[in-house]
Amino acid sequence: MDLCFGVIAHVDHGKTTMSDSLLASCGLLSPSVAGQALALDSMDLEQKRQMTIRSANVTLYYELDGTPYVINMIDTPGHIDFTGRVTRALRAIDGAVVVCDAVEGVMTQTETVTRQALEERVRPVLYINKIDRLIKELRLTPDKMQEWLAALISDFNKLIDVSAEPEYREKWKVSIQDSTVAFGSAKDRWGFNFEIAQKKGVKFSDIYDAYQSGDLKSFTEKLPLHEAVLRMVIRHFPPPDVAQRYRIPKIWKGDLDSEIGKAILNCDENGPITMMVTNIVVDPAAGTIATGRLFSGTVKDGSIVHLIDAKRESRVQSVSMFMGAHRDLVGSMPSGNIPALLGLENARAGETISSVKGVLPFESIKYVSEPVVTIAIESKHPKDLPKLVDVLRRIALEDPNLVLKIQEETGEMLLAGMGVLHLEIATSLVQEAEVEIITSKPLINYRETIRSAVGPIMSRSPNRHNKIYFRVEPLSEEIVQMIREGTISEMTDKKALATLLRDKGWDANEAKSVVMVDERGNMFIDSTKGVQFISESLDSIRAGIIDIIGNGPLAHEFCRGLKIIFHHYVPHEDPAHRTYAQLMPASRRTLLACLLAADPVLLEPILGIEAKGTGDIIGPISSVISSKRGKLLKVTQKGLMTIIEGEVPAAETFDLAETLRGATAGKATWNTHFKSWSPVPTSMLKGVVADIRKRKGLSADPPKSEEFSDSE
Repeated sequence: MDLCFGVIAHVDHGKTTMSDSLLASCGLLSPSVAGQALALDSMDLEQKRQMTIRSANVTLYYELDGTPYVINMIDTPGHIDFTGRVTRALRAIDGAVVVCDAVEGVMTQTETVTRQALEERVRPVLYINKIDRLIKELRLTPDKMQEWLAALISDFNKLIDVSAEPEYREKWKVSIQDSTVAFGSAKDRWGFNFEIAQKKGVKFSDIYDAYQSGDLKSFTEKLPLHEAVLRMVIRHFPPPDVAQRYRIPKIWKGDLDSEIGKAILNCDENGPITMMVTNIVVDPAAGTIATGRLFSGTVKDGSIVHLIDAKRESRVQSVSMFMGAHRDLVGSMPSGNIPALLGLENARAGETISSVKGVLPFESIKYVSEPVVTIAIESKHPKDLPKLVDVLRRIALEDPNLVLKIQEETGEMLLAGMGVLHLEIATSLVQEAEVEIITSKPLINYRETIRSAVGPIMSRSPNRHNKIYFRVEPLSEEIVQMIREGTISEMTDKKALATLLRDKGWDANEAKSVVMVDERGNMFIDSTKGVQFISESLDSIRAGIIDIIGNGPLAHEFCRGLKIIFHHYVPHEDPAHRTYAQLMPASRRTLLACLLAADPVLLEPILGIEAKGTGDIIGPISSVISSKRGKLLKVTQKGLMTIIEGEVPAAETFDLAETLRGATAGKATWNTHFKSWSPVPTSMLKGVVADIRKRKGLSADPPKSEEFSDSE
């Protein structure tokens, strides 16, 4: 039987260390180095930094009670800067082992990745790691350990209660009694759940005694970690044919009663090939390798497939499966597995692959965060420029959360990422490719929005023969979030969208007239009535809107939270006078006039910060947060450990590591994550806008609305 699962967690909670034991149990790693090898961290950079950067998948063969299982496992990164890789991995799996540090409990990234899993209808189970910390650091007795762990399990179930869909809330909660919770120490290679504890007569007092006496060898032999985890996986995660029946209606909006719909729903290996690419790796020798979940059909060497989004036909050169850093050629693979396909040079993460032309693509993968920091990169030696462009394009192809922008006029290359660490890793990969580079200081990505409603405002086309009238108003943050999460998109059924928007208080006519949903959180509504030539003009008008959304009026930053209403249109009767060259600029001018009149504001990214250490770090960390325009939000005590939560503008965090290390004498550990967009303080706004405009070669002051509007 086949199974697909992933390992997800907060950073440093022990995912990859635990994965070592699973590899050792299946003969893929020597048991003597399990727990230290971090075998799935195959990049030199991962081993050097002791952190997972790329998702790694491996196929395990395991027998339980005489039944053989082929288990596809994906080990994912824990650091928030690489959370996009977690998001993509979740589309390929049906169950997730959530690894949680026994002392630290449910942390920010634990919540983030668990919510993502539930959003994808991926069932979670819980492995509580580092139980030894409760004994060594918190000095808890066996009774107190059980109380502590019961509270941790309760916190995890509250997360499921809040985030899971109603149908799965009770079904997917974890408990000790049904063995959906396991305990152990990945470093010391032991673990157990309730089923194993009953069978082998193990109590928490035995763990306590083993650590007090230092006799862990017999304990590890009696309770091998892999048995606890893999039993949990096999007993509680559904096989692909069961999981796809409830997962597919969420991630694929095609006709489930069609031939291909039934094949996908039932994971039919005899049906048409249907696969979603979740990861791209560029091998210098083999080229592009597309990895993902095969939902139906059997893919073979030489299979002819269609790349639905790219609108291309391709031939699968060879079918293989990843075993960590290595690939094994297999020739063919049936549905319910995670194949790695060579030969699909135009495939990208999120691509739908099918042997049927014109099949509806899978729902696009929505990321919980977005790039907030940018650096400029140039080659130290001009002769290396072509190689640098190739390397950067390859890195951006492998990691869609990195955004590469090459300014054609200047040749400047800008790379945007989730945070400073994300960009550090990217530049390290460039240097590993033996390209010497010079990088700028990190720059913050801002957003632009409006705070009031204005309009209608009219502008004429350059030939003065066409009039375009727009109104604008701010979109509610709730609607913006629904767009960002993918609940609302251009793929959303029009009737369902109209009903949803009416329920949110929208005018009925506007609710049914949405013609564009921009994924950054903007909407365009056509409210014109009985206007001639509207359908043939709409694409040109829309192009002007897209241009301004990408280059806002204040600082040429991306816009978010705009509701743009096409109020009226007076076109010229002669099509020669209402061409793209006339309507696109008119649309741009009208929208600029509206936005500049609607109290525009610049938004800066706010990062959440989570710091951990002993109680004496509270004062120093609070001072650092306050000195950086931040706020202290919450202080939690967990035994001897203090957890501080706060928020800081991203613009103030470039020297955060040095400042925190100095203030706490190295006693604290911390991480940051994207939290929200917030208006730049009024006292700073003019200076920040002027700096950005100057850097982009623009005049220091933004234009005025009157420069773009026309009178009747």
